[in-house]
Amino acid sequence: MIVETDLIVRAVALGVGATIVMDLWAIMLKRVFAIPSLDYRVVGRWILHMPQGKFKHNNIMQAEPMIGEKAIGWIVHYATGVLFAGILLLCTGIGWVQQPTFWPALLAGLLSMAAPFFIMQPCFGFGIAASKTPAPGTARFRSLMAHSVFGIGLYLAALVSSSFM
Repeated sequence: MIVETDLIVRAVALGVGATIVMDLWAIMLKRVFAIPSLDYRVVGRWILHMPQGKFKHNNIMQAEPMIGEKAIGWIVHYATGVLFAGILLLCTGIGWVQQPTFWPALLAGLLSMAAPFFIMQPCFGFGIAASKTPAPGTARFRSLMAHSVFGIGLYLAALVSSSFM
């Protein structure tokens, strides 16, 4: 029980920390380069349509807006960060947090691109790896950068948390 609790606490710390780093990156891109980030209302809309049996959309932007979609989208965004941090810890062992190394964290960030490329974007009606968007290459590059930053955030959060836990 103690091991599971420790894993959960560390996954939450790493996942929230890494997601904050990812969000700070998105804020910087928006303010400095006017590059918009994902509107997490879309994620919330997708999740909130699921209880009605609607998992895939022709275009999520044209789906009926749902009450609370923005809040749900942000919650899911952070919960997903925690999930991927937990997967990293399950793969590396919880001891990784005591002496974190860069490459497993970056690899975890890069592997986390599978979720938007093969689950979210197809379900939003955007195609596999944004293939049905107006600029798929740009969308893929932005996803690569964001998820790389998430991986860097995992490493930084582990460095910070290793001095506290």
